[in-house]
Amino acid sequence: MYSMRLFLKSFLVFFLTSCQSNFPAQEPTKINTEQITEDTKENPIVVGAEQLDALKLILGDKNIGLVGNQTSRVGEVHLVDTLLATGIQLVKVFSPEHGFRGDADAGEHVASDKDAKTGLPIVSIYGNNKKPSNAQLEGIDVLVFDLQDVGARFYTYISTLHYIMEAAAENNIPVVVLDRPNPNGHYVDGPVRKKGYESFVGMHPIPIVHGMTVGEIAQMINGEKWLKNEVQCELTVISCLNYERDRPYSLPVSPSPNLRSDAAIQLYPGLCLFEGTSLSVGRGTERPFEVFGHPDLKGKPGFEYRFKPVSSYGAKNPKLQNQECYGRDLRAYADTTRIKAFEIQWLIEAYKAMESPDFFITKNRWFDILAGTDELRKQIIAGKSEAEIRASWKDDLDAFKAMRKAYLIYK
Repeated sequence: MYSMRLFLKSFLVFFLTSCQSNFPAQEPTKINTEQITEDTKENPIVVGAEQLDALKLILGDKNIGLVGNQTSRVGEVHLVDTLLATGIQLVKVFSPEHGFRGDADAGEHVASDKDAKTGLPIVSIYGNNKKPSNAQLEGIDVLVFDLQDVGARFYTYISTLHYIMEAAAENNIPVVVLDRPNPNGHYVDGPVRKKGYESFVGMHPIPIVHGMTVGEIAQMINGEKWLKNEVQCELTVISCLNYERDRPYSLPVSPSPNLRSDAAIQLYPGLCLFEGTSLSVGRGTERPFEVFGHPDLKGKPGFEYRFKPVSSYGAKNPKLQNQECYGRDLRAYADTTRIKAFEIQWLIEAYKAMESPDFFITKNRWFDILAGTDELRKQIIAGKSEAEIRASWKDDLDAFKAMRKAYLIYK
């Protein structure tokens, strides 16, 4: 029996990898990996999408809607092609921020589309259509969610998950989450989002670095009744095998246009708050989310690294476009250090060096919305130390960690 199963599995892998991939038309960006270890080679992590036998048992001959993008892959083959090749009745695809192929800028409008080869409709669930309508869900029996997250509250794929679960609950459609590791899942840190700061980059009262996978977050959303009118959806999580949250995980493809390396993914939780300031985080360069800087930091000690943002892939109109910026290159730090804390010291030091009343973007409360509170901005302006600021998060973090325990799948 074991040999037959092994033969069938080997044949299936051969068959799927031999099929021509229809999605995406553009080859996904391979991420610059730095975290391949002996343990990774000997005990490879098996993500939810790779557990096809379990998935087929759940889906059967039902009509399936897939929430996916360029990260939705089984090895080198896109999940769309995998599902179709195995006879699963995939009828519609829903795409999040950055689009199905993952090549749209942050915040850029993504239009709905149709795949020319398969005829499958691709429905954009971003912009003004973040939550699928009843009409868009008509004829769908099960929704499958497979997006690679990076473990930061403001990374919008868990917000898309929220709306998918809510729409599914309202239409009595089960949701199956195909879980994937969280590359920043080994720690929990940062301010917890306060009431009054809800947004698409902060839908849940969780810290900036929550230390949970998408499957665990889905269980928390359901269990804490965070969906509208406290509805709950019928939820199944196909969890990863051989994964523990302390285990380093290098993403096989870029999850969005400006996260192109392990270093950027590690630095993202701390550097994303610079998006709520007048500084650039390197969008429009070859090293987004590995650097930060501003023209006014020229001549300031410790901010000697130079870069110039230009219109390019993933950043058509980058902040400080065509201006020479001075700041810091953090790649070497991220390459030699496994970050285990939400970094705020860079923000504090940049604020002091800039000496500018326009450092924080207060229009539409952008910095505060990203932070999930106005307290961090006020603390930095008041000259509070890093230790004092961290101490102010402790009670909320302790309460979150206690609540989180009920929903954890992995050690």
